[in-house]
Parts: sequence; structure tokens; C-alpha cells
Amino acid sequence: MRESNREWIFAQRPDGEPDMESFELQESAVPEPRHGELLVRVRYLSVDPYMRGRMRDTESYAEPWDVGEPMEGTVVGEVIESESERYDEGDLVTGNGTWADYTVLDAADVAPVDPSIADLPAYLGVLGMPGRTAYYGLLEVGDPKPGETVVVSGAAGAVGSVVGQIAKLNGCRVVGFAGSDRKTEWLTEELGFDAAINYKDVEDYRGALDDAAPDGVDVYFDNVGGPITDAVFTKLNLDARVAVCGQIAHYNDEGVPTGPRKLPQLIAPRATVQGLLVGDYVTRFEEASQQLGTWVASGQIEHRESIVDGLENAPDAFLGLFSGDNIGKQVVAVSE
Repeated sequence: MRESNREWIFAQRPDGEPDMESFELQESAVPEPRHGELLVRVRYLSVDPYMRGRMRDTESYAEPWDVGEPMEGTVVGEVIESESERYDEGDLVTGNGTWADYTVLDAADVAPVDPSIADLPAYLGVLGMPGRTAYYGLLEVGDPKPGETVVVSGAAGAVGSVVGQIAKLNGCRVVGFAGSDRKTEWLTEELGFDAAINYKDVEDYRGALDDAAPDGVDVYFDNVGGPITDAVFTKLNLDARVAVCGQIAHYNDEGVPTGPRKLPQLIAPRATVQGLLVGDYVTRFEEASQQLGTWVASGQIEHRESIVDGLENAPDAFLGLFSGDNIGKQVVAVSE
């Protein structure tokens, strides 16, 4: 018998790096689905760096959260009650829900989950939004060609780890930046990266790139920004392409950071810098999902999820993104 529903509420806007004061766990009645909706018991919940932008009161590419409203994120779960002909009780689906035990989803906006292809958490990572971001960001914006050198920052994260593997499938030399020896070993020993740089152990990023990318950089997939990006820009080859996916190094900045000016470094190589939003490719998501599913099922793309147990620990899982706790995709296990 479903008697109550725990749900995380956005309690207050943070100044700088968020902490537990931004979250409040409330308990209420289990919601009732209306016509065309599904009541879903959440099995796994995604936490992502872009959510920091939703904590601000200014408009960005993601709509800000209102204080007092439920926290939102992508979920994978089981249909408990269906008010739609599209899905039946017991079906596994993924869609945008809330940080809760139970959430109501519009049946028109969810996708089925096939556990025979991969475990459920993978549908929040390589087979979800991060995987599609990597797919279109690299292939459409980066446009890698065989023999080129691709550099990825945040390479051990949900997006970066997939970017590097797709680049290898396209015949590229791949170099990744990550924040620990454990992560760099995962990149080179399991994912097939040609080289990986632990940025926390290296002071001279430009020198490290001279060794790891001796022929310069043709494609840079940027998830981080900051001094890593400053260094990569000095190594761009003629007609290099830069895909700007994220800037996690700056997400908690209260002011606009000013560092080495990058634009003059784009002149000689005639480099192209393009921002990336995966939502621009929404009409083509099925293409990416099918190809990524094929690569995962065949073992051509490996994936890893860092799983935090318990809905009550969801804020800790989110805050851990900014200290680099996760390898691969950070998810929260909500129910068995």
C-alpha cells in the first residue's frame, strides 16, 4: 500500500558552491496520474552538473527552479499506474521527473527501457542524455576525421568518457583530462584513450599536451573550461573545431571569471568554436539511441555509473559532482 511519497524541494538559492541548505526533504501523499499520465516508482535518479544553473534566478539554457518547488531530473522507473494506452503497469520507462520515490510522467514524453541491452542506470548515462550529448557534440560539432587528435576535458565523466570512445571508433588519437590517477587509468586501460592527463598532478598543462598530443589538437571537446581550456587553445591546429559542452570549473562563480584572453589564439589556426545543446537534436534522438545501444550491446563502448544509494542522499550525490567524486555517470538508486 502506497501511503506517502518523499520528495526533495529546492529550499533556497546558493551563493557560490551549493550546500545542504539548498535542499529540503518533504513527505506528502503519492500523486495521482491524470489522463495520459503514468505514476512511476523511481528506480534510479540522475544528478547532473547543468542543474547548478537551474539554481540561479537568471535565465540560461535550462529554466531556473523556483524556490519551494520539487527538484527535477531524469529518472528510470517502473510504471505503477497507467492512465495511457501507450504503457502498462510494470513497464520500465525513462523521462523527466522529480527527486522522489514516486513521480508522475506524461506518457507522450517518456521512452521505454530495455534491460536486455544494459542495466537500468545506463539509461541515465551512455543511453540517455549524456550519451546523446557526446554523440552529436562530437560527430556534428567536432566533425572528427581519421588520424586527427581529439582532446576531451572532464574525460572521465558521463559525457567525456563516451566522447573519447566514439572518437576512437572514428580512428582518432584521443587524449583526456581527468582528476585522479584512478580516472586516468580507467581512460587508458579500459576505454582505449591513447593518453590521459591527471590535471591535479600537473602544473604545466601545455607541457603535458606537448607530450600527449605532439601533433597538436584538431578537435577539443570542452566540459570544464578554466586553465585546461586556456592551455588547449594554444595547441589548436589549422581548422580545429572546439565543441563547448560545459564549463563546470565556473558553475559556482558569482562573477564573470577573467583569465588569459583566448580569442587571439583562434586567429592563426582559423579555429571554429561552437556551443553545444543536445536539445537542438531532439528530432534525431532515436538515431543516437539506436547507434549507442548497438555499440553498448556489442561491447564497443564501455560505461560506468557511480551509484549513491538512497533518495535521502541525492543532494550529496549532486554536490559530489563539483569535487569530482564520480567516475562515469553519477546516479542515485532510489528503490530496488
